[in-house]
Amino acid sequence: MSEPASISAGIAGRYATAVFELAKEANGLKALEGDVDALGAALAESADLRTLIASPVYSREEQAKSVGALAAKMGLSATLANTLGLMASSRRLFVLPQLLTALRDMIAEEKGEVTAEVTAAAALTKTQAEKLAASLKKTVGKTVKLDTTVDESLIGGLIVKVGSKMIDTSIRSKLASLQNAMKEVG
Repeated sequence: MSEPASISAGIAGRYATAVFELAKEANGLKALEGDVDALGAALAESADLRTLIASPVYSREEQAKSVGALAAKMGLSATLANTLGLMASSRRLFVLPQLLTALRDMIAEEKGEVTAEVTAAAALTKTQAEKLAASLKKTVGKTVKLDTTVDESLIGGLIVKVGSKMIDTSIRSKLASLQNAMKEVG
């Protein structure tokens, strides 16, 4: 990990721990989980929001006013809304993506869940996703939440990452290994 990335992760981790503990004390983890999902979706969809949190062009006041309005419009919990305001006034909004990731991890840990990153060649049906989650639950021993993306270049199959383990059953990787084997022979 590069030094700036580890610094960002450290900053985000401290904010995430504080927000998580405050929400846990107030029995607001369910609300926090909804807030994190909503804010993550907004961040993924809005280029303007990504620019706002990363650009040094905006002043602290402009950032604080913008995230305050965003929090009110989205109906975010007071804890998260206040944290976003504090981050804006401290010029720390650039760590928002890492903050959301850290909060997701903490919430999942509290609920006894683990997230599996699944890359598929085509979108999974609900039945396929349920079967995959059940199969992974047997292997991991925890409830598995799937984070699914589609990559048509896989041709077929899946790539599943759970923690530090990765299972690659994609046709693309099988073709690549076959190509390597043929190079060794010829």
